[in-house]
Amino acid sequence: MKEVNPQTTTRAYAFEMWMNAPMPMVTFFKTLDVSNLVKISRKKRLKFNMLMCYCIGMAASKVKEFYMLPVSGKLMQFDTVAVNTIVANSFGEVSSCDLPFNDDLQQFNDDYLRLTQQVAQSCIDHDLSRQSMVIGTSALAQYEIDGAVGMYSGIFNNPFMIWGKYKRRWLKTTLTVSFQFHHTQMDGAHASKFLEYIQKEIDKIE
Repeated sequence: MKEVNPQTTTRAYAFEMWMNAPMPMVTFFKTLDVSNLVKISRKKRLKFNMLMCYCIGMAASKVKEFYMLPVSGKLMQFDTVAVNTIVANSFGEVSSCDLPFNDDLQQFNDDYLRLTQQVAQSCIDHDLSRQSMVIGTSALAQYEIDGAVGMYSGIFNNPFMIWGKYKRRWLKTTLTVSFQFHHTQMDGAHASKFLEYIQKEIDKIE
């Protein structure tokens, strides 16, 4: 990552308005149709959480605002994005695992399986925050929740997604997600576009 002058970017006004705001985070909720992901997960024997992370990475890679992030009062620019997942470790606790995004699904799946297993066994977080703009995720897949608002620590400004258990309907399966983002990084239109892109990636994955 490298520091950029906010005034030379499209985020100049947002940086001035929101960088020092006491609560600069915004949270959106969206219900996704994940019927295709459930089908692919079962048919190909791929983890549903991996497929969600892949679609999130694909969607984020198409929105240029995801390649910038406010860090310690500065605006930083990244060349790549990564998707974080929370892993149950061998101590019965949880560890953090950053997954480098790759638009090749097979390669992303290989990295997902290798890195999550490594983190689970070692109980050591896999951190890519210096190399990539990381999108945080937390999957509470065993629990039915209607939504969640992430905590703003004032330290981590990364975008963050949370979801619970998907719900089966007569003709489709749905999943409600929350997406929290720093207003300096993007506006509501960018966040809405990102969420729309996730749905498109879910629908077209084969």
